[in-house]
Amino acid sequence: MELRQLRYLVRTIELGSISQAALDLGVAQSAVSLQIQRLEGELATRLLQRTPSGVIPTDAGIAFLSHAQLALRHADEAMLAARQSRLSGVVGLGLAPTTAGVLGVPLLQAMQTQYPDIRIHLVEGMSGHLGQMLNAREIDLAVLFGADQARRWTVQHLLDERLFFVCGAQSGIEQLPTTLTAIADTPLVLPTHRHGLRRVIDAAFGSLNQQANIVAEVDSLYVLMDMVAAGMAATLQPWSALARQQEAGSRLRWAEITDAGTSRRNLLCSLSDDELSPAALATRGVLRQVAAQLVDDGRWKGVMRGYLESR
Repeated sequence: MELRQLRYLVRTIELGSISQAALDLGVAQSAVSLQIQRLEGELATRLLQRTPSGVIPTDAGIAFLSHAQLALRHADEAMLAARQSRLSGVVGLGLAPTTAGVLGVPLLQAMQTQYPDIRIHLVEGMSGHLGQMLNAREIDLAVLFGADQARRWTVQHLLDERLFFVCGAQSGIEQLPTTLTAIADTPLVLPTHRHGLRRVIDAAFGSLNQQANIVAEVDSLYVLMDMVAAGMAATLQPWSALARQQEAGSRLRWAEITDAGTSRRNLLCSLSDDELSPAALATRGVLRQVAAQLVDDGRWKGVMRGYLESR
């Protein structure tokens, strides 16, 4: 039984004519007749009786009418309540600097459009620190690079980012390397071991029984990228690290690393679903939509698309 069947029947009885009901509802007369026939078939009884002047309800139709009118009224009230009651509240969201650079503004724009009464409290920090905040219930959800700290989290695979070799435009490197072996002797500036990206890089070099030539450790993305642009060292970063770099094409050069294991997994982590507010649940859904759209539009490069299977 469908709401439109109830609407068609009620309007037909009120107007005493299938053709007048179809005209009033803005649908074809055949559609009204078909849906009423299906309703009668489901109920296994006749609801309308044809007369020379139109149609009138049968005894079953009269008994059914009041209940159908009540059901339609409740449905209309439910739709009105849903439209008038917009989600509201404050949602704490944690993003690493690289992720915030590519995802932050598009997500906030989408939230303003879809849920204008939800206020996002955006925290930018290292993945490990954001995980601690999530465990302390100081934020509701975060995009992290590992879930080893998880305490009653809901963890969803968002996407995987390939790593890029990045150097200054005036570094003098003629052929940009695309393998870790080719990079082994190149001076690098990387985040400290507290950063999820550093653990990925160390593991990748370790799988080749090699060590990176690290000349500086910097957890500030801004300082790190300024050092690279100044030619002080090269680095390994996901493409999203370039999103906030003004005139990146003139200041930096980059090439994707082709070695296996040189990708950073992005996990959408949140408090367990029974702890999340409706506003936080809505934010989590929009975040996945925005991330997918950024990839589809080519505004988030170097992304492996396995996440699309679960979006």
